[in-house]
Amino acid sequence: MRTVSPACALIAGHGFLGFWLCVVCVICSGLRAQEQEVLFSASVVHTVQGPTLKPGAILVRGSRIIAVGERLEAPQARKVDLTGLHLYPGLFALNTGLGLREIDAVRATVDQREVGDFTPEVTSWVAVNPDSELLPVARAQGIAFFEPVPTGGVVAGQSGLLRLDGWGVRDMIVKAPLALHVFWPQMNLDPTPRDQSADPARWKSLVEQARERTAGLKTLEDFLRQAEAYARGRGSDWSPAPTAPGGVPVWEAMLPFVRGERPIVVHADEIRQIRAVLQWAETNRWRVILAGGRDAWREARRLAALKIPVIYEHVFTRPARDTDSYDVHYRAPEILRQAGVTVLFSTGVTDASLVKNLPYHAAQAVAHGLPAGAALRALTWEAARCHGLDNQLGSLEPGKEATFFACSGDLLDVRTRVERMWIRGREVSLENRHTRLYEKYRQRPAPQATH
Repeated sequence: MRTVSPACALIAGHGFLGFWLCVVCVICSGLRAQEQEVLFSASVVHTVQGPTLKPGAILVRGSRIIAVGERLEAPQARKVDLTGLHLYPGLFALNTGLGLREIDAVRATVDQREVGDFTPEVTSWVAVNPDSELLPVARAQGIAFFEPVPTGGVVAGQSGLLRLDGWGVRDMIVKAPLALHVFWPQMNLDPTPRDQSADPARWKSLVEQARERTAGLKTLEDFLRQAEAYARGRGSDWSPAPTAPGGVPVWEAMLPFVRGERPIVVHADEIRQIRAVLQWAETNRWRVILAGGRDAWREARRLAALKIPVIYEHVFTRPARDTDSYDVHYRAPEILRQAGVTVLFSTGVTDASLVKNLPYHAAQAVAHGLPAGAALRALTWEAARCHGLDNQLGSLEPGKEATFFACSGDLLDVRTRVERMWIRGREVSLENRHTRLYEKYRQRPAPQATH
């Protein structure tokens, strides 16, 4: 028989209103019960911003960490024994197609590209499929946060940051909008003669290609200048509101970015693109992040001087020039770091199925010079800091969100397995399509011998 609190019994005597007050009282009591303290004890706790604790413990109340130390005393707390395991904060998968792409050969499962060259009002997170089979696959690798990125145009739209847990998109959002995405026009020229071109009908001379390149850059520059002029006309106290009377959705969407309130992520790989981006960044007060960055190591000092972070996608990309060494992209993150550039990692926007390999990108860079601590920060705290979330996420510290995972060893060791995971203090399942198929075929009957 359920007991009723005295306060609940008192207000229940006041008729219909009392009934609903009683319901609220019961719900609040349930919420308080859910916020029981939980003490996690592990062999190793990687706090990221503090010392690595061996052993270590984390005390959690509700969705927040309230204490971290080598040994903690909490007699009333529920105990979670993670002996033999390492605890890490949840990883960030920035600059991805996760949630927007499923099966590239099935058009209905791909919702990443938008029609038009300048669509800053497009918001990627509203198109995320929370039931995507790729989400739990990424989560099983320790990835707790992801950034779905729109593509298709020059100014392709806005991205948000989402958790890999929740009943729907609204419940998964951490921060939206997060950044504006600009895909810098191509700067290279193709010198292939017409008679050797793969498509002679679409062949263009070097002069025509150079003319188109100049026109593309001017169009982008004009668009950004118009956005600045619109922001000046609205005034500094005008808050973004695409539906405001008299507001133009395209320009309203640009307001927080041209004012420097949120970053503009510029996607560029080739050295001429990167140099053009740097020249553009020098003459503007906007916050810029470089994504892709294949040749960024060649302009590491300028990137550092301008304090432009690099979301590096090309650890496993083949060298672009025959004069580059075979390991040029393995070493690039360390070259950038030594110059003073903030380096982050991404598997790219075009293949959502490879997001699960994110830790291996960092591990390969570590094998070629990048310090392991810097690689771990790039996957966690630095990713949060670049978007103003380092006071909430990215490390295991009191007051921060209780999102972390336990794995069998060093995160940057390919043999390591993620064993358990918690997001906002709640344990989440690591079951996914891969584990289901593994169990299915592991139980396949042995073939019978034929005579």
